[in-house]
Amino acid sequence: MTDCIRTQLVSAIHLQEVELQDNPADKPADKPQNNNSNGSNNNDEKFTVEQAVEKIGFGRFHILLFVIMGSANIVEAMEIMLLAVVSPEIRCEWRLEDWQVALVSTMVFVGFMVCGVVAGYIADRYGRWKVVFGGYVWSAYFSLLTSFAPTYGWFIFLRSMVGCGVAGVSQGFVLKTEFIPAKYRAYLLPLGTIFWMTGSILIILLGMLVVPTMGWRWMIRLSITPSIILIFLFKFIPESARYNVSAGNVDAAVKTLQRIARMNRASLPPGRLAEPVLKERGSWRILLSPSYRRTSLLLWYTWFVASFAYYGSVLSSSELLEKNLLCVINADKEHQVKHRHESGLCYCIPFANSDYQTLLISSLGEVALVPLNIVLLNVFGRKISLVVLQLLTAVMFMMVNICTTMFGFTVLLFLLRSLVSMNFNVVYIYTAEVYPTVARSLGMGFCTSFSRIGGMIAPFIAQVLMSQSVIQALTPFAVACVICALGNFLLPIETRGRALLQTS
Repeated sequence: MTDCIRTQLVSAIHLQEVELQDNPADKPADKPQNNNSNGSNNNDEKFTVEQAVEKIGFGRFHILLFVIMGSANIVEAMEIMLLAVVSPEIRCEWRLEDWQVALVSTMVFVGFMVCGVVAGYIADRYGRWKVVFGGYVWSAYFSLLTSFAPTYGWFIFLRSMVGCGVAGVSQGFVLKTEFIPAKYRAYLLPLGTIFWMTGSILIILLGMLVVPTMGWRWMIRLSITPSIILIFLFKFIPESARYNVSAGNVDAAVKTLQRIARMNRASLPPGRLAEPVLKERGSWRILLSPSYRRTSLLLWYTWFVASFAYYGSVLSSSELLEKNLLCVINADKEHQVKHRHESGLCYCIPFANSDYQTLLISSLGEVALVPLNIVLLNVFGRKISLVVLQLLTAVMFMMVNICTTMFGFTVLLFLLRSLVSMNFNVVYIYTAEVYPTVARSLGMGFCTSFSRIGGMIAPFIAQVLMSQSVIQALTPFAVACVICALGNFLLPIETRGRALLQTS
């Protein structure tokens, strides 16, 4: 009986094998299996966020992202450039000494420094979107309160709160970077300078048109308009898909990627999104791990110098114009009034229209060399670009002290602003690319905090030491840039064309 059953089973199996060989209609069912090199079916195919971002490519979503997130630079630039425009007015109203005027800028950067690390930690733990949106609301609210400050003490406190909000807004650079395909980052991120220049020009125009007629308080009230507009526009920007995946919220990441694909008229890679949940998010230990220790230490000093040089150039130009400290060959009557006399200080030397025009032209310098910036990034990479720009910045700082005409000074200032702006661009891009998703916002937060230390020191050199000696005030900026250029040769990682990492 048993032998009979065994014989029937063997015959049935043999018959089935013959049918499979003779019947090609059943083969399509096996086709996906044969085409998959891994020997798995479509349901087992997987893709990462990086692969999805590259597959979707550049399209309408990125244009929307570029405009809205780039406009965050308008807010940041207006809040920072406001210090240069309002300094002569508060000096006159409250009879401030040089160090008191410098302290205003320093307190803004204190707020930025303290909140920069906190904002980076929160962004890595709880999401980039929440931090950036909160930064918009916070900075607009306290900037408005600044316009009602009754005393100098209240003014510097409220400006420090504004700096705290701007620290949150600056995390928008990370959010923007995480959505852009690798080959487009070196083109789109430097173009964000256009928005920074727009913010600088807007605050200078407000100073030119509003301050002489309505006063500096109304200038500040009107300057928060871009923040209010962006608060409503920001709902069109989703949370970072890279962050959602790292936090285990895969469904939200997929919905975001599908939305971007629809806007760009593209498709996602076949299969399902699958990446490991990363529990160690927002940990400072990653920044000082063997893989990133040297990079972090060098970047912290690089950010310090980038901010030190940038705000040094902005505040130095304002100070040289306000106090008429320029070595100008053909100075007119407006530029012959001196800030310091034997009988004491002259507190009230308002900006003339020509001074506003000089600031406007120098602000245009921030975008004039963007094409050169893009070429440097794509041809020579990030590290060499940093070295070249920092050495040229050092040379340009020393040339500002040359005796020349007002036109010559404007040209020098134009070139200086171009170089320090390009340097800041490269530093931002390199930092966002070099750190993994689990620590990208925290890494950016630490770097921006160190940069604000440079911003805190810069006013006391550009606005206090400048009154004693122009050459002594410009030399520290040049020396810091040279040392930084030498240090950047030691950066161990080049990020040109490299994918953004999820984890170290």
